Amino acid sequence: MRLKGFTIIPWIVISIFSLIIGASTLHYLVAPPLEMSIFLTLTIILSSLVVYISARSFKRWNILLGIFAITAFILVGFLASNSVYLSQKEHRELPAITRSLSDKGDGHTAVIYFTHGEPPAYSAMPWIETFHELDADGVSFIPAPFRAFFLNNLRSEYLMIGGSYHNKEHQQMIKSLEDSMPEQKAKGTRFYLAFLDSDPRPDAMAIQALNEGASKMVIAPVFLTISSHTKAGQEMIEALDLERYGVDVRMAEPLWNSPSLKQMFVIRSNLHLGGTDKTKVGILLVGHGQPEDWDKIYASQTEQENLFREDVRQLLIQDGYKPEMIKLAWMEFKEPKIGGAVKELLSNGASKIFVFPASISASSIHSDIQIPLEAQKAGVPKSVEVINMGAWGNDPLVIQAIREKILTRNP
Repeated sequence: MRLKGFTIIPWIVISIFSLIIGASTLHYLVAPPLEMSIFLTLTIILSSLVVYISARSFKRWNILLGIFAITAFILVGFLASNSVYLSQKEHRELPAITRSLSDKGDGHTAVIYFTHGEPPAYSAMPWIETFHELDADGVSFIPAPFRAFFLNNLRSEYLMIGGSYHNKEHQQMIKSLEDSMPEQKAKGTRFYLAFLDSDPRPDAMAIQALNEGASKMVIAPVFLTISSHTKAGQEMIEALDLERYGVDVRMAEPLWNSPSLKQMFVIRSNLHLGGTDKTKVGILLVGHGQPEDWDKIYASQTEQENLFREDVRQLLIQDGYKPEMIKLAWMEFKEPKIGGAVKELLSNGASKIFVFPASISASSIHSDIQIPLEAQKAGVPKSVEVINMGAWGNDPLVIQAIREKILTRNP
């Protein structure tokens, strides 16, 4: 078939192939590691075919027109697939409530320990849900066409450390919490672990506790601050309307004002001195940070992160560390960034630097990869040792802090 001097069939073929190349490129960027090679192979094969067909079919000015058309259709395929991919919503079914309204339970207390959660292997879904939340709140973030590259970087970080230990560490922490509360366990208290970004979720665990006869529930958010995360978990459980079943539901506080948690930073710093004089040690307390638009919605998060880190800083100063050698920085969204704060510590004469992911409860991509990498990018000389102090983890003082918050709501 010819139209005004050129054959239309090659144009149709390269247009279709180019659309598929755009789509397969998108999926190569965001796919789980085991699926990457499928989309990469498809992209390479179709790209080779497009080049071959173009070379055989196009002459003179048609070559430039062909390059333009190929580029345009690849872009259309990429953007269309990106839009569909990012529009996904996570569908999950809650367990059935088997307890009748007349059943008031057996009198025991259920502690719903809930925290952020992080899939052990790479998954884009938690971040897609976060994108929806950011967009719904009108928060400025990475423009949608570039979010695939953000997810691609996340996948690379997972591959770098071989997966996330976050959820498993919380399993250890809740076991330590149970062991630290023998009197409560003797009275029948049961403990349930839940995650926002992994299964099981807080509402699913609340239903399980309800079905198992709980008459009282203490919701224990293992977070530093009151934030979008604590609100999300609280809303999940509130939607169940557990009071209909006669359940006394109590929300414990997050840990931003816990003296025990604050003291942990001093003890951990002293344990890692290794003979270095405290006056030569630089300490970086890294907060998570949130977009400024969210400060208007969840004002407590930034305020409490700042108050917590400033209190830790004062404790460190009282313990002998120099004020100018203790800096606060943010992981994302806010200033000062990690690199700038590290450079300040170096200019102040630090011979050893402790980097604390101050707001992170358990090992994660943030604490194990992103924060340490940002610190190293500051051009630290080989003579200066930079120690990543890690997330809070299964530390006795962390467990004590969580226990104290629970006991405040359930003496």
